[in-house]
Parts: sequence; C-alpha cells; structure tokens
Amino acid sequence: MSWVILIASGVLEAVWATALSKAEGFTRLWPSVVFFVALAASMGGLAYALRSLPVGTAYAVWVGIGAALTVVYAMATGAEAFSMIKVFLILGIVGCVVGLKLAH
Repeated sequence: MSWVILIASGVLEAVWATALSKAEGFTRLWPSVVFFVALAASMGGLAYALRSLPVGTAYAVWVGIGAALTVVYAMATGAEAFSMIKVFLILGIVGCVVGLKLAH
C-alpha cells in the first residue's frame, strides 16, 4: 500500500509543480488553490509512505515521478518545446525509478 500511495504522491507532485507555474506568484486564485491542495496531499502521502519505505528510495521515486510527469505534461501542452533528447532523458529517469523499486 505504501508504494501505491507513494506513486499517487509523485503524480500530485507534478500537479502542484504545474499549478505553481500557472499561479503567477500566487496572483491567480484557482491555480494557487490547486497548488496548496496538491502540495499538502503530496507531502502527506510521502510522509505516510516513509513510515515503511527507506527515505532515499522513496524520495527518489517521488521526485522522479513528479519530474518526469511535469516535463511530459509541459511538452504535451506546448508549454515546453518537445525534443527526442528530453524523451530519452525522461525514459532514463523512469528506468532509474523502476530500478530503485525493484532493488528495494
């Protein structure tokens, strides 16, 4: 169950990171609300997962999921330029995250 919550928390990390970029310094209400709600849920999930998972592995998985999904979303929406090198690097992050999970 900790792994499922950790993965969901990683997804929420991408949500809050994206919302933060759209909040424009917290001057826009709804992106700011989404940021704070997703941030609280993401941190809460990470904290729960850390009760039974090693901190190094859990944190790396959480950050890896968040980073990869944030870049994928930005490229998919046109907020960031698409490039094959980015795709390969994201696949590297995903491969490392899977490797950390398997090594646990």
